[in-house]
Amino acid sequence: MKILVVVDMQNDFIDGSLGTTEAQRIVPAVSEMIRDFDGRVIATRDTHGENYLESEEGKHLPVVHCVKGTTGWKIRSEIAEAAAGKAGYTIIDKPTFGSKELGEYIRKLNDTEEPVEEITLAGLCTDICVISNALLLKAFLPEVPIRVAGACCAGVTPESHQQALNAMKMCQIEII
Repeated sequence: MKILVVVDMQNDFIDGSLGTTEAQRIVPAVSEMIRDFDGRVIATRDTHGENYLESEEGKHLPVVHCVKGTTGWKIRSEIAEAAAGKAGYTIIDKPTFGSKELGEYIRKLNDTEEPVEEITLAGLCTDICVISNALLLKAFLPEVPIRVAGACCAGVTPESHQQALNAMKMCQIEII
């Protein structure tokens, strides 16, 4: 089984409170990647509560974003529409950069359904949640090739995006 993990393609990260031009630019490419992908699609959704600014993350990044139930929390419509038609499409809400639940879910698929041949990641932000989940998945499934679609990711800045891609290469994650 091949898996595509679409990381945090949510309105707040695209053109909302933490949006960037680079994030806006990748939406069509990520949508196309999802439509063309022959395998299971899993989307993660950054999820915070009303008390976000009181959390450890909120103390370091004091910008309210991805509060559950808000427009900013929702997966971008183009992305959601592309994924909705995929068999086995799953959304995993995550309160942290890396999702332990994502790792456990994919490992369970590997153990109970069919072996995972490869995992590809795309989404936002390369330098925070994409790298965190790529490394987490490498730890959960060390023998499964992990790939990141660099052109279907965007970082906080173009420089930090490239730094994250370079760091992942050093950890035996293939950048495609």
